[in-house]
Parts: sequence; C-alpha cells; structure tokens
Amino acid sequence: MSEHQRSLGIVTPPGYPKELSKTISEQLPDMLKYYVKDDCEWQVEALIDPLTGVTEDPEEVFKAGLKKKEEEDWDYIVCLTDLPFFHDRKPIMAEASTNDKIAIITLPGLGSTPLLKRVRQSILQLVNEMYYGSDEEDREKAQERLQSKEDGDHENLKKKGSRRLVEKRGIDRFSPIKRVTPDEEDTYMDVRFIVQSRISGALRVLTGMVRANRPWAIFPAFMKVIIFAFATGSYALVFPTLWRLSNNYSSWRMLLLTILSISLMVGWIILAHNLWEKPRKDRAPYLRKLYNMTTLLTLGVTVVIYYSILFVMFSVAVVVFIPMGLLESEVSGAVGYDNYFYIAWTATSISIIIGALGSALENEEVVLSSTYGYRQQQRYKNADTDQEKETETARKQETKKQREKNDKQEVSPEKKRPSGEDQEKAAQ
Repeated sequence: MSEHQRSLGIVTPPGYPKELSKTISEQLPDMLKYYVKDDCEWQVEALIDPLTGVTEDPEEVFKAGLKKKEEEDWDYIVCLTDLPFFHDRKPIMAEASTNDKIAIITLPGLGSTPLLKRVRQSILQLVNEMYYGSDEEDREKAQERLQSKEDGDHENLKKKGSRRLVEKRGIDRFSPIKRVTPDEEDTYMDVRFIVQSRISGALRVLTGMVRANRPWAIFPAFMKVIIFAFATGSYALVFPTLWRLSNNYSSWRMLLLTILSISLMVGWIILAHNLWEKPRKDRAPYLRKLYNMTTLLTLGVTVVIYYSILFVMFSVAVVVFIPMGLLESEVSGAVGYDNYFYIAWTATSISIIIGALGSALENEEVVLSSTYGYRQQQRYKNADTDQEKETETARKQETKKQREKNDKQEVSPEKKRPSGEDQEKAAQ
C-alpha cells in the first residue's frame, strides 16, 4: 500500500462484537485522519474470526490476529473480543504491539457504559500507539500533534489525550485504567492498559460481561413463559382468596415473595438448560466463578424485565376483572386502588412460582448463547469446521494440480507412434 494510504482491519468473533465493529468501521476513517495521520487515506475493514472469541489467553488471540493480518495484507489490525483477559489476576482492557502492528481490545473490560464511543476511542488510541510508538518521547510527540490541531470536528478527542485509552468519566473514577509497559517476558506486547485494583476491576469486568450478554436479547425466548404465567395468574384472579392474601400481606412479605419467585425462575432456567459452568482443567477457577456469576446476573436482569412486564399485564387485568364494589365485600378495612396494586403484585409473584416453573422457554439456543462457555464451544466448533473446509479445499486443489502435472507429462498416442523416418533408421 502507498505512503498516502493506510489499512486497518477489525476482527471480531460472531455476535454483538461483529455488529459493533461494522458500525465503528464506517466512522473510523475520518477520525483516524484527525487522531493519527491526516495526510493519508484510511481504509477500514471488518471481518469475523471465531478464534478471537474462543480462548482466554490473549497471546493466542495475538497469534490468530497476526495470521489474519498477513493473510489480508493490512497495515494494522485490532482484535475485538467479548472474553475477559487477566494479567496477574488484574483485568486487561487492551494491549498493543508496535512492532507487529496488532492490538487487542476486550469489551468486558470497558464496563457496562455505552460501548460504541469507548470502543471507538480505544481503537484510535491503539492505532496511535502502533503508528507513533509507545515510549514517553513518542507519546509526547503524539500529544503535541494532537494539541496543535485546529479542526473542531473532533475537539473532544483532545481531552482524551495520547496516553489514555478512553476519555475519563464515570466508572473510570472508581476503577481507573492505567497504562503500563509489560515486563520483558511479555515480548509479544509493548503497551497494556489494565485496572490496578482487583476488586473494582472484577466489578467492571462483571458488569461488562453482563452488558456483552445483552439480557434484553434473551427476552424473546420468554414469550411462551409469559403466556403460560399470565394464564395461570388470570385464572387465580377470579377467586377472592388471592384478594384476601394480598390484603393481609405486609410490604416486606411481598418483597420477599418477589425475590423468591425471581430466584426460583433463574435457578430453574440454569438447571433446566444446564447453564452452570463445572470445574475444568483448562479453565482457572476464578474464571469459572466469573462466568457463573455473569450467567446469574444476566438471567436475573432478564427475569426482572419479564417480571415487570407481567406485573403491568396483571395490573390491567385486575382493574378489568375485579369491580371495586365486589372487592369491598370480600376484604376487610378500607379499599382503594392500592389494593389493586397489591393484588397485581401478589398475582405476578405467585404465577411465576406456580405456572412458569412448569413451562419451557421458546428458544433454547438464545438462552444457551447468553453463557460464555457455550458461545466459546460454538465458536470453537465453527473454527474447527472452517479449518477442515480450508484443509479439504487445499487438498482438492493440490490433487487437481498433481493431475494436471501428470497429464502434461504423459505423451499422447500420436507422439508415441514412431515416424516413417524413425522406422527407416531403425531398419538400417
């Protein structure tokens, strides 16, 4: 590629990182001219590679990314992954090699805050590191260039600076990202961004993993459960027993019933679909615990959404099914619309416990995909399948070339038959 052109490849595993990279790749060329080098044209391409979402070892992702960079003939490559990476039990946000022009960003490390802007800023910083260098003198030159810019289109990037991965805000005040130079033994990377505190870093990664799981995307699998639970609860609404129960329950008992129903729902989903990560030799215990906690929180958020929608449906049903006069005749004390609220609350909790536990989720694949272990297994299978296809294709091409070579070496019958002159010489 010429001096006035630079190419950047963004490689992601299948799923949400893929969607994210496509959106960002359309915005990056103009921003790269501002933040990195403005006298050349930037070409940004997004591709999918399952291997970037299979392993918890960043060095393996580095090797896979380096191979892809050579295959595609890119100047720079950034690998996005939704897997958490750690160094000495400290979360890694991103890292880059200035020699090999390859960088890695782990999405969970960026937290649960809006990802689009933070990923975009992270890519700009890492490409800047790879282009100018990572030592202090190189960073100072990059900073001076950035401050001298008079273009107001991306004025906010000046505030980020040439040493920060992202602009400092919100979560970064409680778990600040630190830029470090790896030890000599970590020869494959020149710069790394980590969170020094293990506790705040773990919380950041955990919320980021839940965010990467997208609990709202699992919700469509609950449609059958909602119908089943609403039908069960609606039948119970016509009997005064539920009215009297809600009238006699205290607020703390109602809250306890809510927590119990949500917990039972989450536990049932985990057991029914075998979502709990078991101990494995190839996975560190703290990673297994992190995966399981992520599954719990992801399903917890999804079930809370499901519970809220079901509560709204029951609130409407209570007003339609139960006349105020009939309610006054069945319960003691003063009756008002707050009674409708408690009846709907009670019906929601009980319907989940009684009805939803006996139903089945509509799309099991969606639920399974919400767990990191399952996604890794699927990506690994896809990577193996792709590798097998490439091997088979290469074998067929090699066989075809060998046949063509053999055909050329064979002499046709006409050429094998001796000519008349040859026959005369043979006779003499």
